[in-house]
Amino acid sequence: MAPPRRTDPNYMDVDSDSDISLLGDDQVRARGKGKGKATDKQKKGKAKGKAKDVCLFSRCLQLLPSEPSVQQAYTWEASYTRSWDTVQEDETGSLQGAVEDLMARGRRRRHAHHLSLLLAPAAAIRRTIIRHLILLLDLSTAMMDRDMRPTRFDLSLQYAREFVVEWFDQNPLGQIGVVGMRGGIGERIGEMSGNPQDVLKSLSDRTKLEPAGEPSLQNAIEMARSSMSHLPTHSSREILIIFGSLTTCDPGNIHDTLDACVRSKIRISVVALAAEMKICRDMCDKTGGQFGVAMNEGHFKDLLFELVPPPAQRAVARAVGGGANPAADLMMMGFPTRLPDSSPPSLCACHSEMKSEGFLCPRCMAKVCDVPTDCDICGLMIVSSPHLARSYHHLFPVKPYQAV
Repeated sequence: MAPPRRTDPNYMDVDSDSDISLLGDDQVRARGKGKGKATDKQKKGKAKGKAKDVCLFSRCLQLLPSEPSVQQAYTWEASYTRSWDTVQEDETGSLQGAVEDLMARGRRRRHAHHLSLLLAPAAAIRRTIIRHLILLLDLSTAMMDRDMRPTRFDLSLQYAREFVVEWFDQNPLGQIGVVGMRGGIGERIGEMSGNPQDVLKSLSDRTKLEPAGEPSLQNAIEMARSSMSHLPTHSSREILIIFGSLTTCDPGNIHDTLDACVRSKIRISVVALAAEMKICRDMCDKTGGQFGVAMNEGHFKDLLFELVPPPAQRAVARAVGGGANPAADLMMMGFPTRLPDSSPPSLCACHSEMKSEGFLCPRCMAKVCDVPTDCDICGLMIVSSPHLARSYHHLFPVKPYQAV
């Protein structure tokens, strides 16, 4: 039979008191002998404190919310809810295939978004097939961080070289120049060229591109803008910035430089490796470029290669006649005559060097080394017919297919 329950409010059950000694009753009496009333008062005070703690703890339990509300995720965690259910192992127990499938799915979504912009019937879309791009590389000490392997600097050089190869493959009539940012100034690394080998050569020597000092966005953008000031209106003017620092050392007001780029119709795009900066976001928004912050190595490459196709822009309707067709600019091009390697050496107009191979301008018969380019003598744009034919696939893209 269980003993009767005590009605004393200060009484506490032995099982709920972790401070009760497990010694025998005789030992407890022997230790408590001689303490008298003082020991009883201490026990009573201790029991009162224990009872208050139990009461407060029970009230806290009543005030705690239920378990589902405690586990409510933040807004940025919503897309990761039970993400382990979407990743399945293959036959060998590897997750590599599932991760690659997720990345490919994201690329298809972005590609479908670009196609929807291009194929939208609401307004006409124009894409410039003659592009001029200045690649701005951050060569400050912030690029030596190892949050991207092996370093931000080495990874940026590797992806920049791959970007140049892919860019020229899809834009054979375009030209690229390279400018570096280090020591608070802008440094010209490679001249504007339509030959991918010349651009890759300027990015191949790592010792000449060693990071140092702080970057300067204003100085580098001013250098890029001055190198594109003479370009005709039918070609696009673009600046791509790979930026890894959180600071910029500028000699003046960079917003004045931004306004000058807007007047010159220069499109600025930024791929940030550290975090978002307001000035970078403003440059992209005001000039119509793209802005992105790389979360990892794969995302960095995706952001960079999204800028390979020519940017889509809404066409402006003709003011005369009220037609809805977009206004078109006519330009003159020349198809050169290629000289074989067995031809006698002659002086080229672009480098003033004696060479056997080359191309002859159809207007002034001057010799140039590579095409596409602008003739240094008469200013005629010289292109080859295969390059011109390859550029048209951006204007007539393949319609999106249905996956089966």
